[in-house]
Amino acid sequence: MFLVLEFFPLLNQQILLLSQRGEGLNKVKCPEDEAPEFEVQGVIYQPLLDVLMESFQGPAFEKYHLTPFEYCHDPALHPTITPSSTPGHEPFGELPPKHQHVYGEIYTSPAMMKAHLMLPPDPTLETVVAAYMFWSDSTHLANFGNESKYTRAQPTSNACQHQAYIPSLPDDLADQYCKQFRVPLSSLILTHLKHELMHAVWVILLSAEFIEAYIYSIVLECYDGVKRRIFPHIFTYSADYPEKVLLATIKYLGGCPCPRCLDMKTHSKSAQEDTPWLQHKISMVRQWIFASGQLMAGSAVDKALKAKSLVPTRNAFSKLREYGFNFYSIFVLDFLHEFELGVWKAVFTHCIQILHVIGVGAVSSMNERYRKVPTFGWSTI
Repeated sequence: MFLVLEFFPLLNQQILLLSQRGEGLNKVKCPEDEAPEFEVQGVIYQPLLDVLMESFQGPAFEKYHLTPFEYCHDPALHPTITPSSTPGHEPFGELPPKHQHVYGEIYTSPAMMKAHLMLPPDPTLETVVAAYMFWSDSTHLANFGNESKYTRAQPTSNACQHQAYIPSLPDDLADQYCKQFRVPLSSLILTHLKHELMHAVWVILLSAEFIEAYIYSIVLECYDGVKRRIFPHIFTYSADYPEKVLLATIKYLGGCPCPRCLDMKTHSKSAQEDTPWLQHKISMVRQWIFASGQLMAGSAVDKALKAKSLVPTRNAFSKLREYGFNFYSIFVLDFLHEFELGVWKAVFTHCIQILHVIGVGAVSSMNERYRKVPTFGWSTI
């Protein structure tokens, strides 16, 4: 039930509502030693732990799944033969003959099971993984992975939380930049500042309190009156490609355009990984730019970053790297933006072009067939 909305215009009543509920109104700076600073005002957000406490101590908690499980399909319907009855069976390991794993929820996924099994034991309190799922799109609310997607998909369930409103760069930025440096603001610098703004806000969200809870947990009395030890984990972050580029700190359609891997053909073998070496390289390049005066588009910077399509921005999620978190793994497929508005739209457009070549009647025939398809509810297809 977590939401990150980017570049979304705020109404006065929305700001008032967030202020009444105790959310923060902040400003961010992007400093680098002695480099000039530029403030971006009006960053409205809720601390990550506040949203977690509201969710686990509210009525929605009744529908949460606190313990992950393995969901399997047995086509032969033999209730006496189950994975749990198989000697030596590990969760998501080899199944009995003809059994199949069923995937569809976070709490039935191998990732959730792995996180749960790695929790430190507590003899007095139940330990629970809180599965954060972020969305960064002004048209889609984010959800919480402990709740079923069928519940989250219902508009009336109110299964969403406003996490932060990340503002766009101010209109007067170009004027102030030109006044400071006596040169126009280039598209390269503008893109760099967008990266910096995104991660400056996430530095605020990934506070010391959240990191402490990420490592050691937070004890809460949940909605049912039972105290539990909650470990917040970030599982997914869904966004369209331009926003993923900002979040993954990579170049837009660069040599390695995928935010998850280095080779589009081998996602698993060449997966991106946040390493100390990578962070050292970013720090080194930033030192070249801000201390030594190297050009951001210069050959030295390009040579250092081009191999992995990196940009000279410190990723805020790297604050969790030393605790086993790899931010590249959280970027999931956005079905709407990456398939329906991308691959499928291109294929469908090409099919219509073929019909135009065949003849005028072909397109009319297709339109007639579409009109015969029943509507969905009160709307049209």
